[in-house]
Amino acid sequence: MKIGLLGQFGSGNSGNDGSLEAMLVFLRRACPKAGLLCICSDPAAIGERFALEAVGIRGASFSRPFFRALDARLGRIPGRIASLVSMLRTAGRINVLVMPGTGILDDFQETAFGWPFIVYGWCLAARLRGARIAFVSIGAGPIHGRLSRWFLKSAVRLADYRSYRDDYSLRYVQGLGIDTSSDHRFPDIAFGLRKPVRPAATERPTTIGIGVMHYRGWQRDHVGAEAIYRTYLDKMLRVVRGLLDEGYDVRLFMGDTSDETTLDDIRIAFAGSGGGRLSAARTSSLHAVMEEIQKVDIAIVSRYSNLLCALKIGRPTLSLGYAEKNDELMAEFGRIPFCQHIETFDVDLLLRQVRIVLGDLHAAGKAIARRNAMIRSELAKQQNLLLARVLVDR
Repeated sequence: MKIGLLGQFGSGNSGNDGSLEAMLVFLRRACPKAGLLCICSDPAAIGERFALEAVGIRGASFSRPFFRALDARLGRIPGRIASLVSMLRTAGRINVLVMPGTGILDDFQETAFGWPFIVYGWCLAARLRGARIAFVSIGAGPIHGRLSRWFLKSAVRLADYRSYRDDYSLRYVQGLGIDTSSDHRFPDIAFGLRKPVRPAATERPTTIGIGVMHYRGWQRDHVGAEAIYRTYLDKMLRVVRGLLDEGYDVRLFMGDTSDETTLDDIRIAFAGSGGGRLSAARTSSLHAVMEEIQKVDIAIVSRYSNLLCALKIGRPTLSLGYAEKNDELMAEFGRIPFCQHIETFDVDLLLRQVRIVLGDLHAAGKAIARRNAMIRSELAKQQNLLLARVLVDR
């Protein structure tokens, strides 16, 4: 049996790569004889990092300048046809196409012929070549573009197995007019990653972790992107200053390579004035994120993957999310009062909430631990279901 794994892996987003890793760990344990093929953003990097065969998500592309220029003149139509032909050829080599987690069904920072077209193309190719298709613990919505919605909706209709990481995603797909009566609701597969080794207890100041984000609005090339970012950055500078003034240490970390810009902007703003109590880590994987979060008492995060990491290792967290997925995950852990939106959050409220959370660390930690135990059990149920219905050699 040959299993294809499709996603924006190797794109610089540690959450996406963490979902891939979690699925690979499961497949290599449960299906040791299966061949694995990763269809991803950076096949060279992913192939080397995870020791598996990998190909690019767009299939074949024109290499000669003449044909690239001609493709551009013809509205990229020849290139898209070539991609579909290449997808068909590759899909003929696999028995199962798996989308392992990630927010695969939205159009955040995407155009219709970006990720939505790619997902549809690969699902269509897999269906035409007789491969089974599985969307496993995916996130869905929102999808603002009409053509993007058609591509992603059509892709979902082709699936043999669908499960969603939260209720919002399930309801969103239902709202697309798709029959979800046979679908499932299971936690994000990245919760299945191993936890870092707990460091030895040491005396240290109370430390607040902040997962920064280079946030420029939902749409790619938004006309107000720079203004959105400057507003976010100015607020985060006030948050950091407020925490330092209250005597806390602050530790910055990232969830995507693009976030390095924000991390540097904050560090430059506090150069020489942080008193050594502001530090930063250029995290490039979920394991690195979890290791950093272990060094803090609570975390303030925006990226969903950073939120997942903080809750997985038991840290009470405050969310400054940009989509419903953060609120859904916080609700599962009973922490919905500590959610704000990244574009409208109130700095003074956030600082007050930090004090509230620090005053209730023990009780919050116990509640988070109970939910994590339930998640481990639910992930095991889904793995058994996949083995029985999808990952069978026919």
